[in-house]
Amino acid sequence: MVQVVETFGRYVEKWSGTSPARARQLLKTGWEAQNLKFRFTPDKRLFPADQHLARMMMDTMLKPLKDPEHSVLVSVFTPCELIQELGLYPYNVESFSCYLSASKAERAFLQTAEDSGLSETLCSYHKTFIGAAKSGVLPKPRCIVYTTLACDANLLTFKELAELYGVPCFAIDIPAGRTAENVAYVAGQMRDLAVFLEKNTGKKIDENRLRERMKRSERTLATYDAFQKARADKYVPTDLVSPLYSGMTQNILLGTKEEEAYVKRLLSGLKNAEPSKGKRIYWMHMIPFWSDAVKKELLFRESAQIVGCELSQVADPTQHSDDPYEDMALRLVYHSLNGSITRRIDAGIRHAKETKADGVVWFNHWGCKHTLGGSQIAKKRFEAAGLPTLILDGDGCDRSHGGEGQTATRLGAFLEMLNE
Repeated sequence: MVQVVETFGRYVEKWSGTSPARARQLLKTGWEAQNLKFRFTPDKRLFPADQHLARMMMDTMLKPLKDPEHSVLVSVFTPCELIQELGLYPYNVESFSCYLSASKAERAFLQTAEDSGLSETLCSYHKTFIGAAKSGVLPKPRCIVYTTLACDANLLTFKELAELYGVPCFAIDIPAGRTAENVAYVAGQMRDLAVFLEKNTGKKIDENRLRERMKRSERTLATYDAFQKARADKYVPTDLVSPLYSGMTQNILLGTKEEEAYVKRLLSGLKNAEPSKGKRIYWMHMIPFWSDAVKKELLFRESAQIVGCELSQVADPTQHSDDPYEDMALRLVYHSLNGSITRRIDAGIRHAKETKADGVVWFNHWGCKHTLGGSQIAKKRFEAAGLPTLILDGDGCDRSHGGEGQTATRLGAFLEMLNE
């Protein structure tokens, strides 16, 4: 299987330079074949809900390739309820780069981006997508919507993509302070976004249906929060991609019936789960799912497993409003990655303790200044709260920044220390 993926990736990279339409068709065909595998021969080691999650996420990835005219290019934390309500699909930069990396096709696109003048230190997720877009492999969306939240690369990436594709672009500015004034400011932008999307689709948003969708988002967040707390005494077998899938769907698919059904299946599935086993790791930031060193220690291991990922718990499930635009604004302003690093660390400590984590891995993804800059403060705070913490350096997308030897040594020693 590894050789098949490597061959697939080589051809995607090769054709991207000479025949981008052919490379795109190969990408779509390969992902469709993988989706059939997920559907008919799922990985039985996974929790049943997570078997379904793999299909749901792949469906989400295929829609922009099949129907780009009805897709909106978004950053990962963009509220997508308005997009969904107009029958459009989220076309997410970070998700696509993850899938290109999993297809072993990221290197050529990273090089294309760097050859165009982008810095090596820019986030590899953003560089991979820009390179694939510049190569002509990833199709033109209907429009672009992004936020200033968390990632400073957003400010460069989405402006460049809007110019490259020649499509309308809408930016949502998120101020750091948790104040009523800032919530009102962001809510006003969400109302402007509704007008922007209506103008670009020729459709009108039904306010009553939008309220129903926001209530679904509220229920989904509350159910996922309940699952994370309830899994504290249960063993949930996990790979390295399901926590990332969950992080993506809890953002870009929030508000859909499919996402609500998924989290309900997660929670109900705990009834048949075995008691907790081994050491429990709460993971902060991206997971290098491709890393053999991380697979060795955490892939379907009873001795140690990831019990939570920060990216699936960034929204505050207690902050809601009956006004749908204010509701979206509250989610953004009260987001755990908005503002100072202290807010992010406090949320991480709370969530790690809710899952009864034995330790925390803070992953310093290459190019993420917010994560790199806060790592030492985070380690001190987590350990003061009784949570042993490993700072692990690497790259979630670009294998050339992997540092596999260091990862194997440090992660192995950390888990050994937890066992002692």
